[in-house]
Amino acid sequence: MNDPTLPLLGLSPVSGKKVVAKFDGGLLSSDGGVLLLREAEQRLGVAERLAGCIRDPRNPDLVTHTMADILRFRMLMIAAGYEDGNDASSLRDDPVFKMALNVAPSDRELASQSTISRFENLPDARALLRMGRVLVDLYCASFQSVPKRIVLDIDDTFDAVHGGQQLRLFNAHHDEYGFQPIVVFDGSGRFVSAMLRPAKRPSGKEAERFLRRLLRYIRANWPKTEILLRADSHYCAPETIDFCRKNGLDFILGVAPTPTLRSHILALEAKTTALFEAAPNAGKVRRYKEFLDGAKSWSRVERIIARTEAGSDGVDTRFVVTNLDKSNARRLYEDVYCRRGQAENHIKSWKTHLCADRTSCIKATANQLRLFLHAGAYWIMWGLRMAAPKRSHWRAAQFDTLRLRLIKIAARVVELKSQIKVHLPTAYPGQQILRVVLDRIPRLAT
Repeated sequence: MNDPTLPLLGLSPVSGKKVVAKFDGGLLSSDGGVLLLREAEQRLGVAERLAGCIRDPRNPDLVTHTMADILRFRMLMIAAGYEDGNDASSLRDDPVFKMALNVAPSDRELASQSTISRFENLPDARALLRMGRVLVDLYCASFQSVPKRIVLDIDDTFDAVHGGQQLRLFNAHHDEYGFQPIVVFDGSGRFVSAMLRPAKRPSGKEAERFLRRLLRYIRANWPKTEILLRADSHYCAPETIDFCRKNGLDFILGVAPTPTLRSHILALEAKTTALFEAAPNAGKVRRYKEFLDGAKSWSRVERIIARTEAGSDGVDTRFVVTNLDKSNARRLYEDVYCRRGQAENHIKSWKTHLCADRTSCIKATANQLRLFLHAGAYWIMWGLRMAAPKRSHWRAAQFDTLRLRLIKIAARVVELKSQIKVHLPTAYPGQQILRVVLDRIPRLAT
């Protein structure tokens, strides 16, 4: 058993003086910036929104930790870098986390790991569908006014698993078992939705069902907003294209090359290669072409844009299909479709910086809930970032940078009769941005 009164061994003397370090500081926390996350979460109302989707089977007279409190504690843990529920065993006594849940430092402990585990296995499929809709409502509420047009980036990402989880599937490309959830962000980085699914390419029918539900939720908030769907070739299926046309959606999707498509650009590839070989030192040469064509399974021909690039590594040609009739081929490819790559950074923020791949529960419903928990943590961190000045480098900072600079702050908590004092380091370099963010969080749209 660890004894906090025992000194740490192995510390070298400083200026000839012995260094004695013990874990006996009392009410100290290494996460003073969680108080900022608390303000962002309260402003966005993430925990209350999600908790309202779950039916609580417990006796109200015996409840210590409400559903909203459990959700809030779990999401704040994730945002602060504690992605595993096991961390609750030690953080439930942390004075700053207690304050973030409106509990005095000397008051009761927060939810334990076992309480969190029971909670994660509680929601059923209907509750998860309601939570999915609430996340879309939260997305729509994050705008100051109804936008005229939005861009939705839909993608999937591999999530390796190492157990007997429901829905797991072996993926030959990654050579291991896992999930391949569908994730949707908008063009500015707001989280929209996520769906747990086996580790395989989504079929057209599966994508259509997902889009139908997503569109219904968005239209309930914004009946007249124009929507552009942007995705890679995984989602270029006849069902997806027909769905977009039937429901008035714009789309620009990657298309896998086929002999039929390549027959249109053989002459262009030869010309592009000749231009590069004539001046190899000038760098790569790009040329564009557009034409009407379609697969046999498509209900009609569509506008196809081909981008051919010649360089020292040879010729590379990419195809996209779109129903957008404005702008030339170059602009549509470079200024519209290629910006889809930013969605990879949003997935990185959600999956790597917030560890959304912690899907180790046996039940598929529990793992789907975990995706939503990490989505809630994403929204809290997004709110923190959006509270920074627009032209500052904080607006473009990654979540792990925000965590390191704004959340991981040493804090000493002193609880008095009429107030709670939080002492932060005098030498902390981010004092100014902390004051600015706290002042601007109440301006976030909700």
